[in-house]
Amino acid sequence: MLKLEKIYKKLGKFALSDINLEVDEGEYFVLLGRSGSGKSQLLELIAGLSTPDSGSVLMDGKDVTRGTIQDRRTGLVFQDYAIFPNMTVAGNIGYALHRMKLSAREKEDKIKAISSELNIVHLLTRNTHNLSGGELQRVALARTLVTSPRLLLLDEPLSSIDASLKDDIRRLFRRLNKNGLSIIHVTHDYNEAVSLAGKVGVIHNGHIIQTGTPAEVFSRPANRFVARYAGIRNFFSVRFLQEKNGWIAKSTGGSDFKIAGNNFPADGIIIIRNECILLHSSNPADAHDNLFKGQIKDILPTSKGAEVMVDTGEKFFADISHEEMKRMELRENMVIWLSIRSNDVLVMGK
Repeated sequence: MLKLEKIYKKLGKFALSDINLEVDEGEYFVLLGRSGSGKSQLLELIAGLSTPDSGSVLMDGKDVTRGTIQDRRTGLVFQDYAIFPNMTVAGNIGYALHRMKLSAREKEDKIKAISSELNIVHLLTRNTHNLSGGELQRVALARTLVTSPRLLLLDEPLSSIDASLKDDIRRLFRRLNKNGLSIIHVTHDYNEAVSLAGKVGVIHNGHIIQTGTPAEVFSRPANRFVARYAGIRNFFSVRFLQEKNGWIAKSTGGSDFKIAGNNFPADGIIIIRNECILLHSSNPADAHDNLFKGQIKDILPTSKGAEVMVDTGEKFFADISHEEMKRMELRENMVIWLSIRSNDVLVMGK
Protein backbone atom coordinates (compact mmCIF):
# COMPACT_ATOMS: atom_id res chain seq x y z
CA MET A 1 0.00 0.00 0.00
CA LEU A 2 2.51 2.63 1.22
CA LYS A 3 6.21 2.49 0.53
CA LEU A 4 8.84 5.07 1.44
CA GLU A 5 12.18 4.76 -0.33
CA LYS A 6 15.36 6.50 0.84
CA ILE A 7 13.52 9.56 2.15
CA TYR A 8 15.70 12.53 3.08
CA LYS A 9 14.32 15.81 4.41
CA LYS A 10 16.39 18.62 5.91
CA LEU A 11 14.57 20.54 8.66
CA GLY A 12 16.90 23.24 9.99
CA LYS A 13 19.65 21.48 11.94
CA PHE A 14 17.61 18.26 11.97
CA ALA A 15 17.03 15.81 9.15
CA LEU A 16 14.97 12.75 8.36
CA SER A 17 17.52 10.51 6.69
CA ASP A 18 17.48 7.22 4.74
CA ILE A 19 13.88 6.43 5.68
CA ASN A 20 12.72 3.13 4.17
CA LEU A 21 9.32 1.89 5.26
CA GLU A 22 6.49 -0.31 4.01
CA VAL A 23 2.94 -0.44 5.39
CA ASP A 24 0.61 -3.09 4.00
CA GLU A 25 -3.10 -2.78 3.29
CA GLY A 26 -5.10 -3.18 6.52
CA GLU A 27 -2.05 -2.92 8.76
CA TYR A 28 -1.86 -1.06 12.09
CA PHE A 29 1.65 0.38 12.12
CA VAL A 30 2.91 2.26 15.18
CA LEU A 31 5.97 4.49 14.89
CA LEU A 32 7.55 4.86 18.31
CA GLY A 33 10.02 7.57 19.26
CA ARG A 34 10.83 10.36 21.65
CA SER A 35 9.84 13.99 21.19
CA GLY A 36 11.96 15.53 18.45
CA SER A 37 12.78 12.22 16.78
CA GLY A 38 11.00 13.14 13.52
CA LYS A 39 7.70 11.27 13.94
CA SER A 40 5.32 14.14 13.13
CA GLN A 41 7.49 15.39 10.26
CA LEU A 42 7.36 11.95 8.70
CA LEU A 43 3.57 11.87 8.95
CA GLU A 44 3.39 15.23 7.16
CA LEU A 45 5.55 13.83 4.34
CA ILE A 46 3.26 10.80 4.02
CA ALA A 47 0.16 13.03 4.02
CA GLY A 48 1.61 15.30 1.35
CA LEU A 49 1.82 18.42 3.53
CA SER A 50 5.53 18.60 2.70
CA THR A 51 7.81 16.97 0.16
CA PRO A 52 11.16 15.25 0.71
CA ASP A 53 14.41 16.69 -0.60
CA SER A 54 15.09 13.27 -2.08
CA GLY A 55 13.54 9.82 -2.08
CA SER A 56 10.10 8.56 -3.07
CA VAL A 57 6.62 8.13 -1.60
CA LEU A 58 4.68 5.35 -3.32
CA MET A 59 0.97 4.52 -2.89
CA ASP A 60 -0.07 1.23 -4.48
CA GLY A 61 3.07 1.37 -6.58
CA LYS A 62 2.32 4.88 -7.88
CA ASP A 63 4.84 7.64 -7.19
CA VAL A 64 2.97 10.41 -5.34
CA THR A 65 6.04 12.14 -3.94
CA ARG A 66 5.06 15.47 -5.45
CA GLY A 67 1.41 14.78 -6.06
CA THR A 68 -1.47 16.52 -4.32
CA ILE A 69 -2.88 15.56 -0.92
CA GLN A 70 -6.03 14.38 -2.69
CA ASP A 71 -3.98 11.90 -4.77
CA ARG A 72 -3.10 9.94 -1.64
CA ARG A 73 -6.49 9.45 0.06
CA THR A 74 -4.87 9.84 3.44
CA GLY A 75 -6.42 11.45 6.51
CA LEU A 76 -4.25 13.12 9.17
CA VAL A 77 -5.49 13.74 12.71
CA PHE A 78 -3.23 16.33 14.30
CA GLN A 79 -2.00 16.11 17.88
CA ASP A 80 -3.87 19.30 18.83
CA TYR A 81 -6.96 18.18 16.78
CA ALA A 82 -7.06 21.54 14.85
CA ILE A 83 -10.78 21.91 15.60
CA PHE A 84 -12.49 25.12 14.45
CA PRO A 85 -13.79 26.82 17.65
CA ASN A 86 -16.32 28.99 15.82
CA MET A 87 -18.19 26.03 14.33
CA THR A 88 -20.49 23.39 15.74
CA VAL A 89 -19.45 19.75 15.77
CA ALA A 90 -21.50 19.17 12.61
CA GLY A 91 -19.83 22.18 10.98
CA ASN A 92 -16.38 20.82 11.79
CA ILE A 93 -17.16 17.40 10.36
CA GLY A 94 -18.89 18.82 7.30
CA TYR A 95 -16.02 21.20 6.53
CA ALA A 96 -14.03 18.28 5.13
CA LEU A 97 -16.78 17.69 2.54
CA HIS A 98 -16.76 21.18 1.00
CA ARG A 99 -14.59 20.19 -1.96
CA MET A 100 -16.72 17.18 -2.80
CA LYS A 101 -19.53 17.49 -5.31
CA LEU A 102 -22.27 16.35 -2.95
CA SER A 103 -25.78 17.57 -2.39
CA ALA A 104 -26.75 19.02 0.99
CA ARG A 105 -28.68 15.81 1.75
CA GLU A 106 -25.70 13.62 0.86
CA LYS A 107 -23.42 15.67 3.13
CA GLU A 108 -25.92 15.48 5.97
CA ASP A 109 -26.21 11.71 5.56
CA LYS A 110 -22.42 11.30 5.64
CA ILE A 111 -22.11 13.45 8.76
CA LYS A 112 -24.81 11.48 10.56
CA ALA A 113 -23.35 8.13 9.50
CA ILE A 114 -19.83 8.83 10.73
CA SER A 115 -21.15 10.52 13.89
CA SER A 116 -23.19 7.42 14.65
CA GLU A 117 -20.17 5.18 14.13
CA LEU A 118 -18.11 7.29 16.56
CA ASN A 119 -21.00 7.77 19.01
CA ILE A 120 -21.13 11.58 18.80
CA VAL A 121 -24.56 12.15 17.21
CA HIS A 122 -25.70 13.85 20.42
CA LEU A 123 -22.88 16.41 20.03
CA LEU A 124 -23.64 17.56 16.46
CA THR A 125 -25.36 20.83 17.40
CA ARG A 126 -22.94 21.73 20.18
CA ASN A 127 -20.10 24.23 19.97
CA THR A 128 -16.64 22.68 20.34
CA HIS A 129 -15.12 24.99 22.98
CA ASN A 130 -16.72 23.10 25.89
CA LEU A 131 -16.07 19.52 24.73
CA SER A 132 -13.84 17.11 26.66
CA GLY A 133 -10.56 15.83 25.26
CA GLY A 134 -12.15 12.50 24.36
CA GLU A 135 -15.03 14.22 22.59
CA LEU A 136 -12.66 16.49 20.65
CA GLN A 137 -10.65 13.44 19.62
CA ARG A 138 -13.77 11.80 18.19
CA VAL A 139 -14.78 14.99 16.37
CA ALA A 140 -11.32 15.23 14.81
CA LEU A 141 -11.53 11.57 13.79
CA ALA A 142 -15.01 12.05 12.33
CA ARG A 143 -13.87 15.04 10.27
CA THR A 144 -11.06 12.90 8.84
CA LEU A 145 -13.01 9.66 8.35
CA VAL A 146 -16.02 11.32 6.67
CA THR A 147 -13.87 11.66 3.52
CA SER A 148 -13.30 7.86 3.48
CA PRO A 149 -9.49 7.83 3.54
CA ARG A 150 -7.67 4.58 2.80
CA LEU A 151 -4.88 5.44 5.22
CA LEU A 152 -5.43 7.11 8.60
CA LEU A 153 -2.48 9.00 10.11
CA LEU A 154 -2.61 9.62 13.87
CA ASP A 155 -0.20 12.07 15.50
CA GLU A 156 0.11 11.29 19.26
CA PRO A 157 -3.66 10.70 19.40
CA LEU A 158 -3.81 9.75 23.09
CA SER A 159 -1.43 12.33 24.52
CA SER A 160 -4.18 14.77 25.54
CA ILE A 161 -6.76 12.18 26.61
CA ASP A 162 -7.57 11.51 30.26
CA ALA A 163 -6.35 8.10 31.42
CA SER A 164 -9.95 7.01 32.09
CA LEU A 165 -10.85 7.56 28.41
CA LYS A 166 -7.77 6.08 26.74
CA ASP A 167 -9.08 2.52 26.72
CA ASP A 168 -12.24 3.64 24.91
CA ILE A 169 -10.21 5.43 22.22
CA ARG A 170 -7.87 2.44 21.85
CA ARG A 171 -10.87 0.17 21.31
CA LEU A 172 -12.18 2.61 18.70
CA PHE A 173 -8.85 2.56 16.81
CA ARG A 174 -8.74 -1.24 16.90
CA ARG A 175 -12.31 -1.45 15.61
CA LEU A 176 -11.57 0.93 12.74
CA ASN A 177 -8.53 -1.18 11.82
CA LYS A 178 -10.48 -4.47 12.04
CA ASN A 179 -13.00 -2.93 9.64
CA GLY A 180 -10.22 -2.63 7.07
CA LEU A 181 -8.76 0.85 7.64
CA SER A 182 -4.97 1.05 7.40
CA ILE A 183 -3.47 3.11 10.22
CA ILE A 184 -0.10 4.73 10.94
CA HIS A 185 0.01 5.91 14.54
CA VAL A 186 2.95 7.82 16.01
CA THR A 187 3.58 7.93 19.74
CA HIS A 188 6.28 8.15 22.40
CA ASP A 189 4.44 5.63 24.61
CA TYR A 190 5.79 2.04 24.59
CA ASN A 191 2.63 0.59 26.19
CA GLU A 192 0.49 2.32 23.57
CA ALA A 193 2.57 0.73 20.82
CA VAL A 194 2.38 -2.75 22.32
CA SER A 195 -1.40 -2.57 22.87
CA LEU A 196 -2.23 -1.46 19.32
CA ALA A 197 0.47 -2.31 16.79
CA GLY A 198 0.45 -5.19 14.36
CA LYS A 199 3.81 -3.86 13.28
CA VAL A 200 6.05 -1.34 14.99
CA GLY A 201 8.98 0.86 14.02
CA VAL A 202 11.35 2.73 16.31
CA ILE A 203 12.64 6.13 15.16
CA HIS A 204 15.57 7.99 16.73
CA ASN A 205 17.26 11.20 15.56
CA GLY A 206 15.55 11.04 12.18
CA HIS A 207 16.40 7.38 11.48
CA ILE A 208 14.14 4.33 11.68
CA ILE A 209 16.40 1.94 13.54
CA GLN A 210 14.23 -1.21 13.74
CA THR A 211 10.90 -2.51 12.44
CA GLY A 212 8.94 -5.72 12.96
CA THR A 213 6.14 -7.11 15.06
CA PRO A 214 6.14 -5.88 18.67
CA ALA A 215 7.34 -9.32 19.77
CA GLU A 216 10.24 -9.27 17.30
CA VAL A 217 11.34 -5.73 18.09
CA PHE A 218 11.02 -5.75 21.87
CA SER A 219 12.19 -9.29 22.54
CA ARG A 220 15.19 -8.92 20.19
CA PRO A 221 16.07 -5.20 20.27
CA ALA A 222 18.71 -4.11 17.78
CA ASN A 223 20.49 -1.73 20.15
CA ARG A 224 20.42 -0.12 23.59
CA PHE A 225 17.96 2.59 22.56
CA VAL A 226 15.31 0.07 21.48
CA ALA A 227 15.99 -2.08 24.53
CA ARG A 228 15.54 0.84 26.90
CA TYR A 229 12.25 1.68 25.19
CA ALA A 230 11.16 -1.88 25.97
CA GLY A 231 11.94 -1.30 29.64
CA ILE A 232 15.08 -3.44 29.69
CA ARG A 233 17.54 -2.27 32.36
CA ASN A 234 20.04 -5.13 32.39
CA PHE A 235 22.95 -4.55 29.99
CA PHE A 236 26.36 -6.19 30.29
CA SER A 237 29.47 -5.79 28.14
CA VAL A 238 30.93 -9.27 27.72
CA ARG A 239 33.55 -11.51 26.12
CA PHE A 240 32.19 -14.73 24.61
CA LEU A 241 34.09 -17.91 25.42
CA GLN A 242 33.45 -21.46 24.25
CA GLU A 243 33.80 -24.13 26.91
CA LYS A 244 33.33 -27.89 26.93
CA ASN A 245 29.63 -27.69 27.84
CA GLY A 246 28.73 -24.68 25.72
CA TRP A 247 29.23 -20.94 25.57
CA ILE A 248 29.55 -18.43 28.37
CA ALA A 249 29.51 -14.64 28.35
CA LYS A 250 32.04 -13.19 30.79
CA SER A 251 31.09 -9.66 31.83
CA THR A 252 33.54 -6.88 32.53
CA GLY A 253 32.15 -6.84 36.08
CA GLY A 254 33.17 -10.45 36.68
CA SER A 255 29.89 -12.35 36.16
CA ASP A 256 29.81 -15.50 34.03
CA PHE A 257 26.56 -16.12 32.14
CA LYS A 258 25.70 -19.44 30.51
CA ILE A 259 24.04 -18.61 27.19
CA ALA A 260 22.16 -20.56 24.53
CA GLY A 261 23.40 -20.73 20.94
CA ASN A 262 26.77 -20.76 19.26
CA ASN A 263 29.12 -18.91 16.90
CA PHE A 264 29.37 -15.73 18.94
CA PRO A 265 31.80 -12.88 18.23
CA ALA A 266 34.72 -12.17 20.55
CA ASP A 267 32.99 -9.26 22.29
CA GLY A 268 29.49 -7.87 22.58
CA ILE A 269 26.59 -6.86 24.80
CA ILE A 270 24.03 -9.12 26.44
CA ILE A 271 20.64 -8.03 27.74
CA ILE A 272 18.21 -9.64 30.16
CA ARG A 273 14.59 -8.57 30.50
CA ASN A 274 13.63 -7.57 34.04
CA GLU A 275 10.83 -10.13 34.22
CA CYS A 276 13.24 -12.94 33.27
CA ILE A 277 15.20 -12.56 36.49
CA LEU A 278 13.73 -14.71 39.27
CA LEU A 279 14.36 -13.82 42.92
CA HIS A 280 14.77 -16.33 45.75
CA SER A 281 14.92 -15.59 49.46
CA SER A 282 17.18 -18.65 49.99
CA ASN A 283 19.62 -20.60 47.84
CA PRO A 284 17.33 -22.55 45.47
CA ALA A 285 17.93 -26.25 44.92
CA ASP A 286 16.47 -26.17 41.40
CA ALA A 287 17.89 -22.90 40.13
CA HIS A 288 18.11 -22.04 36.45
CA ASP A 289 21.39 -22.11 34.51
CA ASN A 290 22.64 -18.85 36.03
CA LEU A 291 22.61 -18.23 39.78
CA PHE A 292 23.94 -15.15 41.57
CA LYS A 293 23.94 -14.00 45.18
CA GLY A 294 23.59 -10.33 46.05
CA GLN A 295 22.08 -7.67 48.25
CA ILE A 296 18.94 -5.64 47.61
CA LYS A 297 19.94 -2.00 47.22
CA ASP A 298 16.65 -0.45 46.11
CA ILE A 299 12.95 -1.32 45.77
CA LEU A 300 10.92 0.89 43.44
CA PRO A 301 7.11 0.41 43.60
CA THR A 302 5.37 -0.07 40.24
CA SER A 303 1.75 -0.55 39.19
CA LYS A 304 2.21 -4.34 39.09
CA GLY A 305 4.51 -4.75 42.08
CA ALA A 306 8.09 -3.49 42.30
CA GLU A 307 11.38 -3.18 40.47
CA VAL A 308 14.08 -4.61 42.72
CA MET A 309 17.72 -3.62 42.22
CA VAL A 310 20.17 -6.29 43.40
CA ASP A 311 23.92 -5.72 43.73
CA THR A 312 25.97 -8.88 43.07
CA GLY A 313 29.08 -6.89 42.26
CA GLU A 314 27.04 -5.78 39.25
CA LYS A 315 23.59 -4.25 39.28
CA PHE A 316 20.60 -6.39 38.25
CA PHE A 317 17.01 -5.08 37.93
CA ALA A 318 14.14 -7.54 38.44
CA ASP A 319 10.37 -6.99 38.19
CA ILE A 320 8.22 -8.86 40.72
CA SER A 321 4.56 -8.90 41.66
CA HIS A 322 2.90 -7.64 44.84
CA GLU A 323 2.33 -11.27 45.85
CA GLU A 324 6.02 -12.15 45.49
CA MET A 325 7.02 -9.07 47.47
CA LYS A 326 4.73 -10.09 50.30
CA ARG A 327 5.67 -13.79 50.22
CA MET A 328 9.43 -13.17 50.34
CA GLU A 329 9.18 -10.16 52.68
CA LEU A 330 11.71 -8.29 50.57
CA ARG A 331 13.45 -5.27 52.07
CA GLU A 332 16.51 -3.16 51.36
CA ASN A 333 19.90 -4.65 52.40
CA MET A 334 18.41 -8.16 52.41
CA VAL A 335 20.69 -10.89 50.97
CA ILE A 336 18.98 -12.64 48.08
CA TRP A 337 19.61 -15.03 45.19
CA LEU A 338 18.62 -14.47 41.58
CA SER A 339 18.43 -17.01 38.78
CA ILE A 340 18.23 -16.65 35.00
CA ARG A 341 17.67 -19.20 32.24
CA SER A 342 20.36 -19.36 29.58
CA ASN A 343 17.65 -18.84 26.90
CA ASP A 344 16.76 -15.50 28.53
CA VAL A 345 20.29 -14.10 28.14
CA LEU A 346 20.01 -12.28 24.81
CA VAL A 347 22.89 -11.16 22.64
CA MET A 348 22.31 -7.62 21.38
CA GLY A 349 21.58 -7.54 17.69
CA LYS A 350 22.16 -11.26 17.12
